[in-house]
Amino acid sequence: MDGGARVDRLEFEEGARLLKPGFSSLIPVYGRARLPQINEQGSTPVGKKRMSTKYELKNLATSKATQMDAISGTIGPDVINIAALVKEQGVFTFDPGFMATASTESKITYIDGDAGVLLYRGYPVEQLAEKSTFLEVASLLINVASMAAFYHDTTDIYDPRHREIFAHRIIAKLPTIAAAAYKHSLGQPSVYPRNDLRYCANLLNMMFSVPCEPYAIDPVAAEALDLLFILHADHEQNASTSTVRLAGSTGANPYAAISAGVSALWGPAHGGANEAVLDMLDSGHRVYKNFDPRAKIIRGMCYRVLEKLGKTDNPLFELSLRLEEIALKDDYFVSRKLYPNVDFYSGIIYSALGIPRSMFTVMFAIARTAGWVAHWQEMVSDPQMKIGRPRQLYTGPKRRDYLVIEKR
Repeated sequence: MDGGARVDRLEFEEGARLLKPGFSSLIPVYGRARLPQINEQGSTPVGKKRMSTKYELKNLATSKATQMDAISGTIGPDVINIAALVKEQGVFTFDPGFMATASTESKITYIDGDAGVLLYRGYPVEQLAEKSTFLEVASLLINVASMAAFYHDTTDIYDPRHREIFAHRIIAKLPTIAAAAYKHSLGQPSVYPRNDLRYCANLLNMMFSVPCEPYAIDPVAAEALDLLFILHADHEQNASTSTVRLAGSTGANPYAAISAGVSALWGPAHGGANEAVLDMLDSGHRVYKNFDPRAKIIRGMCYRVLEKLGKTDNPLFELSLRLEEIALKDDYFVSRKLYPNVDFYSGIIYSALGIPRSMFTVMFAIARTAGWVAHWQEMVSDPQMKIGRPRQLYTGPKRRDYLVIEKR
């Protein structure tokens, strides 16, 4: 894979069921390749969704009312189509942080934080963590959406073959780039990937092997890294994924769109969270918010890693277990839904594997690239794709005339 870590091409039997008779090829539309509009387990394209309820917004001052359809997905809350509000009422919706706004339709990941549910294309993440591998999960996220035959007449980002090559290259190359950056920071020579090693074992070898002595890859360490990558592969429309979609909606080069996602990921409220967890445990801060089904999975692996590496007396791990015990039982935490999440334990595992805190977000980026690519592909292949253009509530000065300096 052009010098990157090896990526095995995997096929999913369930993907074959997405293609219906007569939809074996892509249809070109004004230089783009449009995916056929096919149903997937009862779902239909935007604009043809099940309209379960109608809502009405009424201006109490003028009595003018606007009716809006509620659009139903396969699971989760309905969404209200507010497209007519600006035209009929002359108003925008105001939702800082987009906490109650669905900016897109997606078939990739579903989250119900209150119920502790995380699904990758319908599969519970705990089942994938137990039975699958990161590369298989990456293939699930990315490839199920592009099982149609390729349209070969174009070579731009709307060419499905081009998108597939991009997906393979970036997932293969990121571990190599990350390991090379780490080696450079240590003043050590870069280590090339080996075709005989699997994805996570290759990353460990590139990060920790040196020319002067052999390096033995611990299978538990490789398994732990693979598990972390599965659990971090996607998390619906989070800050970095939305950034990738927004940048990609302009038609930007996909590598630039992924780079924008990496930049968004760097903040301590997002990709830097597992690093921040260790800092918080060091300084005695509280646990993170929101129940996370991944935390239960990763806790067991945390035990295994520390036991295998002889670090069961890790004070941060003991502190995290005590904090978790309190958080799950104390009324203060339970009533406010303050639960440990995946970052609570992933930082401890990364640290036990010898990965420095400065590289935690890099590890997160390697894993999340699978989700970013899946969402970018889904967006670009949508014939109704539009450039992202959020609106604002303006609270600045009203129109005023400029005065030259002499008259001020």
